[in-house]
Amino acid sequence: MSVREAGKKGGDTVRDRYGSEFYEEIGRKGGQATRDRHGSEFYESIGQKGGRVVKEKYGSGFYEEIGHKGGQKVKKLIAEAKGHRADENGRAS
Repeated sequence: MSVREAGKKGGDTVRDRYGSEFYEEIGRKGGQATRDRHGSEFYESIGQKGGRVVKEKYGSGFYEEIGHKGGQKVKKLIAEAKGHRADENGRAS
């Protein structure tokens, strides 16, 4: 068994025992501790570094593309929510 497989097996066991919310909670606590230790500017700095790497790797058009995809997804979700509300009120959607 590889280290990666062992890690996945352990992670799956923890998820099954404590639920996926456990990971959300420890992630939130870890993020809070990091912010307390390094300041909120730390996250800004690493976000900018990551953004530069992505821009170098994929080009600036990449952000335009994912922004468009995100906008289309939001548009679809809003339309679905409006249709669902209309159905609940007895109107045709």
